[in-house]
Amino acid sequence: MDKLPKIALPVIFAFIVLVILISKSAVTIGSGEAGVLYKTFGGGVVTEEPPLGEGFHIVAPWNKVFVYEVRQQEVYETMKVLSSNGLDIQLEASTWFQPKYDELGKLHKEKSEMYKERILLPAIRSAARSVVGRYTPEQLYSSKRDAIQAEIYEETKKIVDGQYIQLNEILVRDVTLPTSIKEAIERKLKQEQESLEYEFRLVTAEKEAEKVRIEAQGKADANRILSASLNDKILQDKGIDATLELSKSPNAKVVVVGSGESGLPIILGNN
Repeated sequence: MDKLPKIALPVIFAFIVLVILISKSAVTIGSGEAGVLYKTFGGGVVTEEPPLGEGFHIVAPWNKVFVYEVRQQEVYETMKVLSSNGLDIQLEASTWFQPKYDELGKLHKEKSEMYKERILLPAIRSAARSVVGRYTPEQLYSSKRDAIQAEIYEETKKIVDGQYIQLNEILVRDVTLPTSIKEAIERKLKQEQESLEYEFRLVTAEKEAEKVRIEAQGKADANRILSASLNDKILQDKGIDATLELSKSPNAKVVVVGSGESGLPIILGNN
């Protein structure tokens, strides 16, 4: 019985040390995350092996694990840029991105956990300045929004593709012009719209007038052809045909007694 405390103390001490070692060695990677292993005595950041996936892991207590979010993320940026004629433009854009999973170790070793601030955001700003500088305020305000968005995405992608970052999309949410420029553009657009409406009315009226002229010309041509084809013989034949049809009517008694000066029959006795 006297020896029990002497045995228990080392056991208890060993148990405590084991618990400390396990707590120091246990790493849990959450959902949508991955871990980069740093080996203190084994060459530093592990880049040639896949990162640690979701779940529970045991690592040597003298090593470290750096946890990264690897699902799609969004960063919102407001930038001051210049148009092609040197006017200040405020551009608001959202960027969807995520680190490249298989190259997470290289990202950590070369760019660190600050890769968004050191790589992604500077790339977006540079691309936005380059793209917006090609356009006038009128183009930025109206027709070129989609083109600007696509060009900023392409230029940013060229920069970050070699930096272990996967760029999914860039969305231009708003383009803000100086108030005086915006009002001038709106007046110009309104005048252009009114001019287009006026031209449309003129074209419509001209088409309607042309239609009336064509119809009138058609009628005139028909009458001219008809008049040219009529002669006394044709008129006389038509008159005879009409008289014969009239004589067949049960409500009329027709007597033909020779012909008139025009050569047409004379009708007498109509009851």
